[in-house]
Amino acid sequence: MYFTYILRCSDDTLYTWITTDLDRRIKQHNWEIIGWAKYTLSRTPVSLYYFEEFENRSQATKRELEIKKMSRVEKLKFKK
Repeated sequence: MYFTYILRCSDDTLYTWITTDLDRRIKQHNWEIIGWAKYTLSRTPVSLYYFEEFENRSQATKRELEIKKMSRVEKLKFKK
């Protein structure tokens, strides 16, 4: 399983990416375990705002790109 996810950062920005393990990835973004992302490095703590589940990486990546093209207002319409 793959997930496309949106995080809400401490500075109220939104970060979108994909992963196979949401719990682990959020811990990495929050420096609880090694493996953080450069963008969120100075924007912790982060919280999971939204996610979708996919069967393969291709589908998750396609959705990630769709979401990244959206405006902030459009992204904020997603529900947890």
